[in-house]
Amino acid sequence: MNRIASPQWLLLFLPLIYSAYRMLRRAKSQALPYSCVSMLPRTFTWRQKFNLLPPMLMIAGLALVVIAASRPQTTLSKTNKAKHSIAIEMTVDVSGSMMERDLAPPSSRDPVGKTRLDIVKETFAKFVELRPDDMIGLVAFGGYATTRCPLTLDHTALLHVLKGIEVPASRDPMETMTAIGDGLAMACARLAAVTNIESKIVILLSDGENNAGIVTPEEAISVAKQQGIKVYSIGMGNPDGVTNPGGMGSIFHAMMAPSHGFDETLLKHIAQSTGGRYFNVRNESGLNKTLEEIDRLQKTKIEEGIYMRQKDHFAVFLVSGSLLVLVSLLLSSHSRRSLI
Repeated sequence: MNRIASPQWLLLFLPLIYSAYRMLRRAKSQALPYSCVSMLPRTFTWRQKFNLLPPMLMIAGLALVVIAASRPQTTLSKTNKAKHSIAIEMTVDVSGSMMERDLAPPSSRDPVGKTRLDIVKETFAKFVELRPDDMIGLVAFGGYATTRCPLTLDHTALLHVLKGIEVPASRDPMETMTAIGDGLAMACARLAAVTNIESKIVILLSDGENNAGIVTPEEAISVAKQQGIKVYSIGMGNPDGVTNPGGMGSIFHAMMAPSHGFDETLLKHIAQSTGGRYFNVRNESGLNKTLEEIDRLQKTKIEEGIYMRQKDHFAVFLVSGSLLVLVSLLLSSHSRRSLI
């Protein structure tokens, strides 16, 4: 199978065609004024016969160089790789309550203990690394919903963005609230742009109640159902609002965002209405097990064509074109010296 690896270089043929027209026209128009050409002998010298040769060689040489720049190739083999993929939109609560430290006990390395958000980031990072074939995006929501990373196969960039997610330090009271409806609606909007993958899911993680936003949870559920998107919701912490804060940092954030139970009924309703599942997580190991179970969910089989072993032919065109240009320059120089 023959192909052009860099077809954009073929656009150089447009100025080349114009230059060829000007060069050939100039070569034909070279003449001396004479009063009566009928009295001239009908013989032609070799210089007259080959007057068009240098520009023609130059044009042919440049054309071959352009072809070489476009990199003509022959594909020697092609294989098909079957992969199972789904599109996943991770939707993470970053409200003030995510600074609670009740999921992981303090350790010698971290006497204060990790926050809920720290554990979520670490666990999600492991989850992403185990799914190299999936398109994964990231939506964060507190009082507002924002797309932190579009759906992508570049998981290195995704993990870099995930690492930088923090609970906003702003004193805006909206930042401590939870817009679950907005977060879910934005995740569905991002998944709607994916057309080549049938299985689309949202992993919705929250530790609060829907108390902010423009889109209601019911409206977001309706959008997810219309698009065939399953939502797997994860409730963080104790639904009764009992937490185990650790350290002064946790006490400070508890004053900024008082501890409260999350709306487990709403999260269950979202999952059941869209054909997904609900998971309750009260510790770090529980979050790991939840994501492991999600990892075993349905996937879409995709046949991906992979081209192997390609042979380049640009060298032949480049060498031939360069030689023709060199010969053209030598002939033009010899012609000029002969006229002097």
